[in-house]
Amino acid sequence: MSPDAITTTEFKLLRDYIEEHCGICLGEGKAYLIETRLAGLMVENGCPDYGSFYRLAKNAGTPQLRDKIIDAMTTNETLWFRDTHPFTTLAEKLLPPLTDEILRGGRFRIRIWSAACSTGQEPYSLAMVIHEYCRTHPGILPSHFEILATDISPSALFLAKAGRYDENAMRRGLPDEMRARYFHSDGSVWKVNEELKNLITYKKFNLQEPMDPLGRFDIIFCRYVTIYFAEDFKKKIFDGMARALAPSGHLVVSAVESLRGIADQFLPLTYSGGLYYQCDLANPGGYR
Repeated sequence: MSPDAITTTEFKLLRDYIEEHCGICLGEGKAYLIETRLAGLMVENGCPDYGSFYRLAKNAGTPQLRDKIIDAMTTNETLWFRDTHPFTTLAEKLLPPLTDEILRGGRFRIRIWSAACSTGQEPYSLAMVIHEYCRTHPGILPSHFEILATDISPSALFLAKAGRYDENAMRRGLPDEMRARYFHSDGSVWKVNEELKNLITYKKFNLQEPMDPLGRFDIIFCRYVTIYFAEDFKKKIFDGMARALAPSGHLVVSAVESLRGIADQFLPLTYSGGLYYQCDLANPGGYR
């Protein structure tokens, strides 16, 4: 065995450290992920092996190294309008009753949370849907909306806030008409227009933290993130999101994530070829 290879004991120590600090659950056989993603940090910090790297991280008096470890272990796979149907559901099913309340004077704004927003493609896609909706609904303005986009990764948030994407990123799911309307060329990259940026507030947030300080939301997008977590942590997340949603608010997850047996206060609904969920805290057990 190479002296640099991670041992079983070192893997277990770092695996537990990672789950403790960001919720990512690494099963047996995932030692290679720690080796490939943390080797650079280990060398950078002058550690001869993963055991000494763990002890350094565990005893660090500041959060910088912890944040770098979380950053390295976080998967930031994303694209524009991912899966399509959640964004169609938003425009055609979720926004109309909320905007009707605005027109009747029953509310002043609509709040949407993009949890685990990665490098920004999801919140900017949401912002584009909102702007397109406003174009065809007189009396509804972008200022009626607020998008909170959160992620645990400092580097992902930095890129999201910058709103600068190369040609490869732009080709991943972005229709040509949306590119022409909401982006402008800046040398070899494309920049998000300010009208989209103005809708979004970015915030570093760990889903292990209490959600109450974030306020109440009408719609939450939490997609392709809980697949990396243990079942008890998933339950904790969705319990918190249920409390963070306004009465009868909606939750959108990915097609590969199920709330069955985990968050029974959410009623599954279908539209546009996909599932979405409505929260009803007064009637738990709504999953059927």
